[in-house]
Amino acid sequence: MTGTTVASPAQGPAPLEATVHDTIMASVAAWTAQDADAFAELYSPDATVVLAGGTFLRGREEIRRYMAAGFAGPLRGTCGSDEQDSVRQAGDWAVVVSRSGYLLPGEDTVSAERARRATWTLSRHGGGWLVEAYHNCAL
Repeated sequence: MTGTTVASPAQGPAPLEATVHDTIMASVAAWTAQDADAFAELYSPDATVVLAGGTFLRGREEIRRYMAAGFAGPLRGTCGSDEQDSVRQAGDWAVVVSRSGYLLPGEDTVSAERARRATWTLSRHGGGWLVEAYHNCAL
């Protein structure tokens, strides 16, 4: 496809991918910091999130509230994890396929029951990227 950038982890990120990668890694850092505001700011105002189990979130504010409740409850003390497998870019849009999940306090690797395959759709906004849609499912 014309205008598409693809790289494997062995090739390392291309310059564009590094900025998309930075947005995703900022979401991991916000999760690890348990900062729902910083996490949600990485999503566009009308972003959507679909999670395993049927959770469907619409909009940055709903995403923020969901994460804040998680960080105050069952996700307290957890750390985010994401490893990109594929990054494709066409114009001002990028699609990332990754392995994601979260670690409980004291864990070094994501357990099989919390491992996910994720698809991220991002769009360019000014000099950066925002998540427009995120979906994950169990591996």
